Amino acid sequence: MANSIFRTKKIGKIIADAAANEEGHSSGLKRVLNVKDLTFFGIAAILGAGSFSSLGGAVFNGGPGVVVLFVITAIACAFTAFCYSEFASRIPVAGSAYTYAYASFGELFAWIIGWALIMEYSIGNIYVAYSWSDYFTSFLHKCNIHIPEYLCTSYMEAKHAVTDGSSNKELLAAWANAPVIGSLRIILDLPALIINILITYLVFRGIKESRNFSNVMVILKLVVVLLVILVGGYMVFSGGLTSNWTPTNDAGIKSFMPNGFGGVMAAVSGVFFAYIGFDAVSVLAEESKNPQRDLPKGMILSLVICTIIYILLTLVLTGSVNYKNFDGIGDPLAFIFEPQNLNIGWMQFLVAICAVVAMTSVLLVFQMGQPRIWMSMSRDGLLPPVFQKIHPKFNTPSFSTIVTGLVVGVPILFTDKTFVLDFTSIATLFAFVLVCGGVLLIPRREKEAGKFHIPFINGRFIYPAIIIGALIILAICTKDYFHNLFQLSLTQAQTESITKSVSNPTAKKIQEALADALLAKRTVNISTIIFWAAAIIMCIVTFIKQYSLIPLLGLTTCLYLLTGMTALNWAWFTGWLAIGLVIYFMYGFKKSKLASEV
Repeated sequence: MANSIFRTKKIGKIIADAAANEEGHSSGLKRVLNVKDLTFFGIAAILGAGSFSSLGGAVFNGGPGVVVLFVITAIACAFTAFCYSEFASRIPVAGSAYTYAYASFGELFAWIIGWALIMEYSIGNIYVAYSWSDYFTSFLHKCNIHIPEYLCTSYMEAKHAVTDGSSNKELLAAWANAPVIGSLRIILDLPALIINILITYLVFRGIKESRNFSNVMVILKLVVVLLVILVGGYMVFSGGLTSNWTPTNDAGIKSFMPNGFGGVMAAVSGVFFAYIGFDAVSVLAEESKNPQRDLPKGMILSLVICTIIYILLTLVLTGSVNYKNFDGIGDPLAFIFEPQNLNIGWMQFLVAICAVVAMTSVLLVFQMGQPRIWMSMSRDGLLPPVFQKIHPKFNTPSFSTIVTGLVVGVPILFTDKTFVLDFTSIATLFAFVLVCGGVLLIPRREKEAGKFHIPFINGRFIYPAIIIGALIILAICTKDYFHNLFQLSLTQAQTESITKSVSNPTAKKIQEALADALLAKRTVNISTIIFWAAAIIMCIVTFIKQYSLIPLLGLTTCLYLLTGMTALNWAWFTGWLAIGLVIYFMYGFKKSKLASEV
């Protein structure tokens, strides 16, 4: 059984099967995308909900120092992009990380990563739909068109606002004014549902229509984002607001990282979510004119462009307004131009319009990615044949597209943004880890003209030197680092600090705050211990196997970002994988096309 669940699919067979499918009219996708289109699709996916929504929460947690986390995440994504590009060059077919895992780790891991990618594309799109709704209703409000609060927010957000004693007037009004049937309040995010239906229809119609629509939206939002950077940056320097980059922390000390590096790492979900999407380009392999040349260029170009934009945006935001004012702000780019801040009304209005455009393009790209992954899994027998059905007129995976619309639309009725954000980030990081690890397992090849090749740098001595050097620097510069790492209980100073920070303290509230802090500390410490143990093991294996340095660094940085995930993230992720494994062993394991070859 061990051999069968880890059976790999040869690269030659993957390409041959895709070619056979392409020859048949009923299952062939249209090859219409070039480098510019793929780069624009990448920008469309990356530059959206992360910059227009989750960036506010990230700034609040990390302060101006969250720029450092953007750089770390960009480096991790850059190394990962090289790994995706290597796979895309070798295996120019739809399926993204799922297909790559099938060729390197084997069928069980391929299923796991395919199942995890549902959280990136489908579940991630739920968050984008929520954010789109926030900006759209805000835009309508500026036009004096008002939608009742209970029709433009999620049920769980309104409920949590009441139970947690929130001061958010809109959420409290949604709960108070909602129609009641029996004991159930009718609260739903209607704009989020409507945009999901419209995007699903557009993706169903065809790739060419989606491409043209996406390209126009990318140009519009790039223009406005650059305008935000230029106008906001000018106001920061001309208004003498650069002091906001070193705000005073709770100890009264000016600091670029007012909440320490721990506060910066607490923003990892929001920051990483801002980068989710560049890998969606690899899903479009079978619709690219020259995937072995164009896919790597599209991924890397879109990542570089968006990284520069994110760093500049973060500096503008944290310079324009004190980082503490971003608490609960869902529209940070428009927020900095409000009357109490930079007070530029026309920019606030323009950003609201741009945000609606930006997140519409993100919805489009993610909604295109998920059906093509299911199509690839169906071709391998891991899902029923209906998932690979291609519409005879529109040449799109029709059934998979409709199911994706349902998977995104139905949870909108009972989830909220915080849950979806954390759920999506951990799943995507997990997929990135497997992609980087997968490159290490496939044999090196000779260079071929016109195809991307990841540069080979022998990591035998360099990688162990990097890890050992990092440990030495931590031991010298942070003397208590290793002592605190193995300290799994709260210190007296931490206990006193948490107790003092509780508003309207009662014995129950203090106890809950201490329990939450203890769980958070143990989760981070245990995750970090596992990370260093994994890094040391990789040093030993690399010395023996002489692995390539770039995928090693991609694997290491992605593993490090996982140390910022909470215990609740891990619990939900583990539960989701358990459900996926049950489905695999009940259907995919028996129906797999490789099963008959074992």
